[in-house]
Order: sequence, then C-alpha cells, then structure tokens
Amino acid sequence: MEITAFLDRKLARRFRTYDSDGDGFIEREDFTQAGERTTKAFGLADDDPKAVRFHSMLIGLWEQLSSVADQDHSGRISIDEYKKAFANGLLETPESFEEGYVPFLDAVMAIADEDGDGKLTVEEHVAWTGALMNLSEADARMIHDILSGDDELMPADALLEAIREFYFSEDPAAAGNWLLGSLD
Repeated sequence: MEITAFLDRKLARRFRTYDSDGDGFIEREDFTQAGERTTKAFGLADDDPKAVRFHSMLIGLWEQLSSVADQDHSGRISIDEYKKAFANGLLETPESFEEGYVPFLDAVMAIADEDGDGKLTVEEHVAWTGALMNLSEADARMIHDILSGDDELMPADALLEAIREFYFSEDPAAAGNWLLGSLD
C-alpha cells in the first residue's frame, strides 16, 4: 500500500489516538487503559459480558497490530513502525479491513449503543470516542454531525463507512476523513 502524504497525516492522527499516555509509542497498556476508560464511561462492571468481549477485542487488536508492526520486538510500536506496517499491507483492501474491523465495531456498538437500536446518539458518540480515543467533546460532536448527516442518530453502517473512508479515501472532502477530527 502506498503511503501518500494525505494517508501519512491520517495515520499520524490515528497513532496519536492509540497513544493514550502520549509517550510516542503504542503499547499494550494503551489498549488496556482505553478499554477500561470505555467500559467505565458506560458503567459496565469488569465481568459484564459486553466489557469482557470488548477488552478481548482490544487485546486482539493490539496483538494483531504488534505482530505486524513491532519490528524490533520491543513490546511497543513507534510511529515509523506503525506507518511501515500499513505500507507493508496491514490493510490490503477495504474488504479485508472489514473482515477484521467489523467484529471490533460490533463490540464497540454493544457498549456504546445503550438502547440497542443500531444507532448512536451524539452523547453515546461523545462518550465512546472520548474514552477510547481521547477525542475532545467538541471534536466528537462535530464528527457525529458530519457522519450522521440530517439524522440525529448515527447508524453503525455509517460509522463503518467512515472508518473505511478514513483508511482508503484520498478525497479530503470525504466525511470519513473527519473520523478523528482535524488531522493537524
């Protein structure tokens, strides 16, 4: 996969959302802390089946990412290792991306979509993106407005489409390229 200048900016932004402690590396603990913040934000006990599934998915995501990106086997991933993993085909096609990402999105929705209607309110979106990815409330609200369009609720399929656009679209105007707010 070619890392264009635009994709490079998006990957740098995504890396910062993973790096919970801001130390310049992604580590297993970043995923663990993000999972704890997220389940706590929705009032879930550690042994709640939704929390257990979500934590398992996050650790699986970490293990997949580290197996591909942690080239020096240090137990942490630098920004350069992260970008190189994408250049080497971490996400080869939108279809292979969906195969890996849909189960994770389902686990997120099981927690964040409190009424189970398959759509996120702005408050639910603010809560999960703030807890999981450290997005500001203002950014999360703006993103929700962009992705939900004229509806006040954001369907899970709109979120998946936005995630796909974030990684695969070179169109700066595509809604998904705002998935994490400003790239700068």
